[in-house]
Amino acid sequence: MSDTILRTSAPAITPDPELFDQAILGATTRDWLALLKPRVLYLVVYTGAAGLLIAPGPINPIIAFTAILCIAMAAGAAGSINMWYDRDIDAIMRRTAKRPVPSGRISPSGALGFGVGLSVLSVLLMWLATNFLAAVVLAISIAFYVFIYTMWLKRRTPQNIVIGGAAGAFPPIIGWVAVTGHLALMPIVLFAIIFIWTPPHFWALSLFASADYEKAGVPMLPVVAGAKATRLAVMRYTLWMVPISLLPYVLHLAGPFYGASALILGLVFVWYSLGVVRDKQDAAGVSLTRDAPAKAAFKYSILYLFMIFGALVVDHFL
Repeated sequence: MSDTILRTSAPAITPDPELFDQAILGATTRDWLALLKPRVLYLVVYTGAAGLLIAPGPINPIIAFTAILCIAMAAGAAGSINMWYDRDIDAIMRRTAKRPVPSGRISPSGALGFGVGLSVLSVLLMWLATNFLAAVVLAISIAFYVFIYTMWLKRRTPQNIVIGGAAGAFPPIIGWVAVTGHLALMPIVLFAIIFIWTPPHFWALSLFASADYEKAGVPMLPVVAGAKATRLAVMRYTLWMVPISLLPYVLHLAGPFYGASALILGLVFVWYSLGVVRDKQDAAGVSLTRDAPAKAAFKYSILYLFMIFGALVVDHFL
């Protein structure tokens, strides 16, 4: 199994001009938007906007909107390149087989060109609208997701989500730097919160999607180490996440409203993770039910991130 995983790579592109034209002309606006991974964009834009809103110093509303738009464009661009590179395994997995590239609605070349074009445009626009450092961090976030996570880690190690989680943790830093032009302790702490949140979030997903990952040869933790080890890892990272989420309050970077919110939200996350640890439905050969603890924990993890960053913004304006 491990040898198969290590050898897995995206197939080379040998575009047929006629097929390329058909794929481009036949694609709908909805298909092109799907390339951006809109479900991921919500969290990226939200956390980026939170970093921008709590940053010290004024910013013109139009510039602020442009900065958030650039974050969205960059995240969507990375998602499009990811779909180009992962089209072979996406076609195998049930939950991704209907994506525009593996289903043939958009050609691989079209997805790659769309992603590269958006990447360049987002970085240049961020530089022109805000500052050079914000553009650099934005470029690093795209490169990390594409080259470090997608092309290097995802198909080679079960630590893909742990290290690759950094890609999704950049938005609050970008939002902050777009306003201030420099780094500070607060955006680094926010980066750490998302970074440590990512493993329990994705491992909960991988528990009920492990058959897909195994079929595609992706070494997600349940495939390599088993469901039991994954359940324990979800709990372990959740327990680490709670004290890290309290750092803004402990370091006097945020007030008591945030501190109380982070503690309550974190304890609820621990409760959901405890349900995952106790769950036996993800044993081999057993299908998960709709209300399985892994699915419940995955859904709550998304709500958690929305709520904790919302609490941070509310606390800031209080």
